[in-house]
Amino acid sequence: MLNLIKTVEVYAPKKLGKKEILIAGEKIIKIADTIVLSGVEAQEFDFNGKILTPGFIDQHVHITGGGGQTGYSSFVPEVPMSELIACGTTTVVGMLGTDGFVKELTTLYAKCKALDMDGITAFMHTGYYGLPEKTLMSSVANDLIFIDKVIGCKLAISDDRCSFPSENEILRLINQVRLGGFTSNKTGILHIHVGALESGIEVLLEISRKYPTLIQHISPTHVIRTKALFDQAIVFAKLGGMIDISTGGTQFVEPYQCVLIGLENGLSIDSMTFSSDGRGGVRKVDPATGEVSYRPAPLHRNFSETVRLVKEGGVPLEQALCLITSSPVRNLKIKNKGYICEGFDADFCILDNELKLTEVFARGTLMMKESKVIKRGKYE
Repeated sequence: MLNLIKTVEVYAPKKLGKKEILIAGEKIIKIADTIVLSGVEAQEFDFNGKILTPGFIDQHVHITGGGGQTGYSSFVPEVPMSELIACGTTTVVGMLGTDGFVKELTTLYAKCKALDMDGITAFMHTGYYGLPEKTLMSSVANDLIFIDKVIGCKLAISDDRCSFPSENEILRLINQVRLGGFTSNKTGILHIHVGALESGIEVLLEISRKYPTLIQHISPTHVIRTKALFDQAIVFAKLGGMIDISTGGTQFVEPYQCVLIGLENGLSIDSMTFSSDGRGGVRKVDPATGEVSYRPAPLHRNFSETVRLVKEGGVPLEQALCLITSSPVRNLKIKNKGYICEGFDADFCILDNELKLTEVFARGTLMMKESKVIKRGKYE
């Protein structure tokens, strides 16, 4: 089945101008100013006056649900596909959180496969918050080599709930993701949850200074909890690293404002990404009473913060979109995603002139029409 998208303003994320796009199955097969088909039938979608972007990539979501930090009844339910589509997310990376016991890697893998079957693309990280690391097979490297969906490993540092890994323990895990990555033709990422303790990412800065070639395998997230932590993150990015800004977690200022701070400090927007921490348990401490409470992180703020970056921060749309399209791809080296390009997956978001999300295509299938999700998961 051929689908032809007519007269739409394309951001690839670089602005390409008005184009037409021909889709065969799940792939983009042609991009041109005008496409004329002779002797073949195609379903046409005319989005004249609208904007087409790559489908959004969320590289940190608790797709099987997080939580559990205030008892059994506090576990957060898993993420239904419709909630991802409603945010424009067509590619997602799932992982475990503080809990690696009730929430299992096998269930996480099954959820990835289910989302794939329902029509979007899902990957996962092995491991969880603590040490010893949890794996599906005998090691992190084997998980990357033999498990199709595994692209990295999760670990936590500088958090009073973590296992306080040493520099050598972190280096050992970097070795595992690196070895597993090049054997399986994946990047191999150590995705590191960073808590609010004063140590921040100092150990990651030390590793990056001693062993510069390893920085491409280190992916710190939640780096805007405090100003001091974000100052460290800016240094990490200037060393050549990628920093991930959580739009749904704890933050000292709004996520889009942190991007502006990074730009003011000389960072390229290509060195920053947004992720939601969706369905993770976000801890809040009442400054007056010291009472601790938790709420699930929302999924929708990656896109809304990108829009704020354009409308309130004055950043051009083609640059702002990098945070949720091409930059996550550069960080994770996911193939055929994050760009509008011939041969790539037909993952698109369609926006109106006010940057409101109106349509979503995932792997060539229309999932949202006129701002309403029309394709849901099997049991939704």
